[in-house]
Amino acid sequence: MGNLLRILLNNDPPSKHSDNIFVDFENAQPSPSEERVWLMVKKVLDMAQEVLLEIQRYSGATEEIRMAISNPKIEDLQDKAWQSVTPLVSKLKKFFEFSLELERVIPELLGELCSEDLTPREHLEQQQSLFKQFAEILDFVLKFDDIKMTTPAMQNDFSYYRRTLNRRKMANEDEIQEGEEHVSNELANRMSLFYAQSTPMLKSLSDVTAKFVSQHKDLPLEQTTDCLSMMANICRVMIENDEYKSRMKEETRLFCLRVMVGVIILYDHVHPLGAFTKTSSIEMKSSIKLLKDQERTKVEALLNALRYTTKHLQDVSTSKTLKTMLAD
Repeated sequence: MGNLLRILLNNDPPSKHSDNIFVDFENAQPSPSEERVWLMVKKVLDMAQEVLLEIQRYSGATEEIRMAISNPKIEDLQDKAWQSVTPLVSKLKKFFEFSLELERVIPELLGELCSEDLTPREHLEQQQSLFKQFAEILDFVLKFDDIKMTTPAMQNDFSYYRRTLNRRKMANEDEIQEGEEHVSNELANRMSLFYAQSTPMLKSLSDVTAKFVSQHKDLPLEQTTDCLSMMANICRVMIENDEYKSRMKEETRLFCLRVMVGVIILYDHVHPLGAFTKTSSIEMKSSIKLLKDQERTKVEALLNALRYTTKHLQDVSTSKTLKTMLAD
């Protein structure tokens, strides 16, 4: 199994040894040494499912806003739009605040998974429960951002809310009822920047990972990026290996694919040269091929994530082969 580290870090061609790590995403439990961070992250991840359910149900106030804008002198329509959008802003605030919770715990996870006391392979073998939690964060990020990209009402609702709030203040401050202003100006500015991103959760994750690297100058960048690339390659190998694949439920296989893509995107944002260069320690051709070998309807969103949310795909250093594979 020691050869796996050599293969993943030195970019040697894959061999039969590359399939020697199986991460038990379904049953991994924390060891005593992992428990402190695991419990901290678990509290945040327990909130993630609720956030996903709420964003999936996000209906928006598009019609009410359209009617209000089209009929600026009809006060009832203005009130109806305002009453429709204010509870939605509470939801948007909740989503943004959850991103801050992720930013709080991610450095703790990275600190455990990327420390120099173990090699990346040893970390991922011995700390599978923390690897699983990091994978679950990536899974959440992809799901949230996928919904956000197809829900323009989120940004439109918040923009309308800010414009209307400012107009109501200028018209008559007494009209604003107690508790009606859900967000302060400072928070509103931060939320605007967040929702202006096509993939806001990925941006938060990338930024906090880059900040982790910059703040830990005693920790080589390679220790973090090698850990990320190994995560991506392990997830790929677990699906390619028939024996490992047979030990997982269908949903776990799809989870592995989503995590693989999530780590590739994160690596591409954090590593100076990205994931698509020849020197990348992620097997990009094999990863893309694996995705394209799956049922198209199940992985189209993942392929689009690689096409549109990576940082270095269109670089001149990216081979035409990879660009063509993702263009199809």
